[in-house]
Amino acid sequence: EAINTETIMVHVRKLREKIEANPKKPEYLKVVWGIGYKIEKGV
Repeated sequence: EAINTETIMVHVRKLREKIEANPKKPEYLKVVWGIGYKIEKGV
């Protein structure tokens, strides 16, 4: 069974809402286009 990309995006959004000061400009959970996501240390 394939994973629905919308399901992943919802989980990432909810996680960002919990860990980011501004979820629309994430510092910790970033997108690597064509690969996936990565976690970065905040500045």
